[in-house]
Amino acid sequence: MNAVSPAWLAHRSLIYPVDADRPTPECHASTLIETTPGRLAAAWFGGAHEKAADVGIWVSRFEDNRWTQPVEVADGTQYSDASGRVVREPCWNPVLARFDDDVVYLFFKVGPDPRHWWGEFMISRDGGMSWTGRRRLPEGILGPIKNKPVRLSDQVLLCPSSTESAERGWDVHFELFGGLSEAWWRRTPDVPRNEIQAIQPTVLLHPGNRLQALCRTRRCGRIAETWSEDGGLSWSPLRRSQLPHPGSGIDAVTLRDGRHLLVYNHSTEARTPLNLAISADGRRWQQAGVLEDAAGEFSYPAVIQSSDGLVHITYTWKRIGVRHVVVDPMQLSLP
Repeated sequence: MNAVSPAWLAHRSLIYPVDADRPTPECHASTLIETTPGRLAAAWFGGAHEKAADVGIWVSRFEDNRWTQPVEVADGTQYSDASGRVVREPCWNPVLARFDDDVVYLFFKVGPDPRHWWGEFMISRDGGMSWTGRRRLPEGILGPIKNKPVRLSDQVLLCPSSTESAERGWDVHFELFGGLSEAWWRRTPDVPRNEIQAIQPTVLLHPGNRLQALCRTRRCGRIAETWSEDGGLSWSPLRRSQLPHPGSGIDAVTLRDGRHLLVYNHSTEARTPLNLAISADGRRWQQAGVLEDAAGEFSYPAVIQSSDGLVHITYTWKRIGVRHVVVDPMQLSLP
C-alpha cells in the first residue's frame, strides 16, 4: 500500500506479532464480533498447517485499544484409543455470533476435511473471556459455514451455510437458528446452481424483506449471487456477478445507511490484492479501496459495523497472522 494512508483507513495492525513466538505456525479463517460498545472478539483456526490434527480455535479480545494474547478455546479431541493415544481431528472456520447482549456463540467445524466435517458450538456469557464446553450441532446441521448470521427477527438468525461433497460438488443452503432456544428449525433447500457451484455465502439486507447472498465459486472466475424475496425461505438460481473472483472466501455487510460493503480479492487467479467494493443496490459495485496489494496471501476476510459506525475487518495475513483494519465508511463514497 502507499506510504500515505487513505482517508478511509482509521487503523491497521496485526492482532499478534508474527515472530517466532507466534501462537501457531499457521492460521486462517478469522471471524469477529462486537461484544459490547468499544470491545471486540476475534477467532480463527490455527496449528501446524490447515488440516493438521493440532489445528484448534483461537480467540483474542480487543479491550482498552489493544488485542489480548490469543488463547486456544477449542480443539478437535475425540477420544483416547486403547493405547492411551489421544485422537484429534482438525478444527475449521469459526464464526462468532451474538443473539442478545449476554450471549456470544462460537460456531466452528471439526473433521478431517470439508467433505466430512460436522458443526459444533460453544457459548460465552462474558464477552469471550470464558466458554462452555464444545457441543455438537444436530445431525445434518453445519451452522454458519464461514460468514456471520443475520438477524431475521427477535427470535431467528439466518445462518449462511454450504456443503462440499464428492457426489454433487459445492452447494449453498441456509439454516434458521432459534438462538436462546437452541432450536434449529429448518434447513432451506439448496440454492439452485445451474452450472455454477458455490459455497460460503455472505448475506446482505435489502428493503421489503429481500435478501441477497454473495458466494465463493468454484472455477467460475466471478463471485456468484442469489436473491430471496421472502426473507430467506427460498432463493433464486445462482448467477455470475460483475466481480472477479479467484476462488477464495469473501464477506460483506449492509451498512446502517443502506449501502453494501464487500471485502474480496479483486483477481481471478490470486489471493492478492485484497479489496473493498461498495454498492447502493448490491448489483453495481464500485472499487472503494485496497487493503493489501503486496505479494503473498491476504484472504478470508470478516467484516462488521460496530456501534460507533466504524467498520472492522479481519483477514488472513500471509497464513501466519491475522490483521485487523478499521475503516471509516463515511470516507467511502459512491461515484
